[in-house]
Amino acid sequence: MIYHLLYPLHTTFAVFNVFRYVTFRSIYASLTAFMICFLLGPWMIRRLSMMQVGQYVRDDGPKEHLKKAGTPTMGGILIISAVVGSTLLWTDLTNRFVWIALLSMVGFGLIGFADDYLMQVKKRSLGLTARQKLLAQFLLALGVALLAYWVPDFSTKVSVPFFKRFTPDPGWAYIPFAALVIVGASNAVNLTDGLDGLAIGPVTIAAGTYMIFAYVAGHARIAEYLQITPVAGCSEIAVYCAALAGAGVGFLWFNAYPAQIFMGDVGSLSMGASLGTVAVITKQEILLVLVGGLFVIEALSVIAQVGYFKMTKGRRIFRMAPLHHHFELKGWPEPKVIVRFWIIAAALALISMSTLKLR
Repeated sequence: MIYHLLYPLHTTFAVFNVFRYVTFRSIYASLTAFMICFLLGPWMIRRLSMMQVGQYVRDDGPKEHLKKAGTPTMGGILIISAVVGSTLLWTDLTNRFVWIALLSMVGFGLIGFADDYLMQVKKRSLGLTARQKLLAQFLLALGVALLAYWVPDFSTKVSVPFFKRFTPDPGWAYIPFAALVIVGASNAVNLTDGLDGLAIGPVTIAAGTYMIFAYVAGHARIAEYLQITPVAGCSEIAVYCAALAGAGVGFLWFNAYPAQIFMGDVGSLSMGASLGTVAVITKQEILLVLVGGLFVIEALSVIAQVGYFKMTKGRRIFRMAPLHHHFELKGWPEPKVIVRFWIIAAALALISMSTLKLR
């Protein structure tokens, strides 16, 4: 909105020419999203507390978590509001990719909201069933993938990290593949969201990483130099990623240990879907396995634990899954688990960015 209001004035006042630059608008999109979370956070916490929307804590988990029962949840509403508001202010709203990304985030946020609402407000212990959630996620992800597929000149080639000439093209099968990326990312972040700030930290790191990929993919010369798939118009997604990162930092202000608010499914499902959608748009779908490697590890720990438990009739690989609970039960203090996992996420992000040159 600001872009459309002020940039046209550059023909009269040269100072407004600065709004043409994605880098400038990305900086202020990030700051705007941060300020929205920072300023509205206390009000959101009070409001959710008044509504008695409190966190449910499993009694079979680490005993230290029992004191978190009742902490306001569904804080993902704050993150989504900040990202949407900032994105609408600072992006070029004629860009189709921006609307696709917003649709994915809000849509998955609504699925998470329905689950949280049934559990926290209606006091239905299980919320949506796993089948209901997965069905809704796949239908929405297929719609998002179709919208991306229909964008003129959008390539269905899949980039493979470290290989500059190996770009398989699945054709129409790219649509279910892209949907799988989005749904997988959404649920992986959801599984990681178990400690104070554990999920939002890596989400912020991943958003910052994809901000760089979006910027370079949207510039034909840079993309050609780095030998990555160019995506016309993709640079506006850098502004969206910056807003996502800024909102993540703003939310972390209140979600850091000891947390005053949790994001809930409305936050974790939408944040994961956002990363998956951005990975599809920037043509770095497989690289998400590395950028979001921490989420992948957490998800695999659950899959391995459940599979081994069933095969061995009761034996376990980890003391508890997801993996962060295993380390808690080994005696690691919660803040140590969180910060060490953040360090891993940052290292994986740096390795991911190195693939721009290692081809």
